[in-house]
Amino acid sequence: MLTIKSNVMADMAARHLGNSYNALATSVERLASGLRINTAKDDAAGLAVRELMRADIAVLQQGVRNTQDGISMIQTMEGAMSTINDALVRMKQLAEQAATGVYSSAQRGIMNSEFEEMAAEIDRIAQATVFNSVTLLDSASDDVDVHFGQRADGEDDKITVEAVNMRIASGLQIDSNTIDITGTTSASTALTAVTSAITTYADARATFGYKMNRMESTAQVLGIQAENLATAESRISDVDVATEMTNLTRNQVLAQAGIAMLAQANTMPQMALTLLR
Repeated sequence: MLTIKSNVMADMAARHLGNSYNALATSVERLASGLRINTAKDDAAGLAVRELMRADIAVLQQGVRNTQDGISMIQTMEGAMSTINDALVRMKQLAEQAATGVYSSAQRGIMNSEFEEMAAEIDRIAQATVFNSVTLLDSASDDVDVHFGQRADGEDDKITVEAVNMRIASGLQIDSNTIDITGTTSASTALTAVTSAITTYADARATFGYKMNRMESTAQVLGIQAENLATAESRISDVDVATEMTNLTRNQVLAQAGIAMLAQANTMPQMALTLLR
């Protein structure tokens, strides 16, 4: 019906043009941001899943950094223990030297002074080796938990690094007040004590090596998990550029057609006016 009061065709063309414009704006937003989901209205369920995945990815990535920090801590302690080993080896060498009868008491006194200095240095290293206020060499009770998140059962996912006692008297059982190398007999006793201390030291250092290897494996696993979750999150959240460019082109054509048809629809009342002349 030809009318001049109501222009139904123009209203219809304007409605379709508005829909095309909104679709065009959505395509432009997605291509500009690189995301298929920019607001909750784009995909409410997908947004919820994406945010949970992003939280899990952040935890896994932090877990990797935690393992790396843990490895750095153990490397600091293990590096100090290599110096302790040098001192123990020297102490054993001095005890062996003093155990033979070819040296005088004065000479053994000099050896004993160096023996005591080596013991004092071991004690100093055990107390002075610190990583972010954490000490692992001066007590057997200050264990450190390296945390990686939580398991599916809700329990903490962690590796415990046990502290060791490298103190010369309480840990290595070489009490400089009772053990010396001033005589052949006491030197033999000291030799036995230092040998036992080296065994204690070697066991402790090997434990640190086990923990470092375990943390390196853990870091690799966490990194793979984070990578796979990021891939899954990308499939949900990221825009498919090829598909969206197709939508953009279609919406551009529809918008242009809508503008043209709206212009045509606005001329319809003019046709009715020709009948009134």
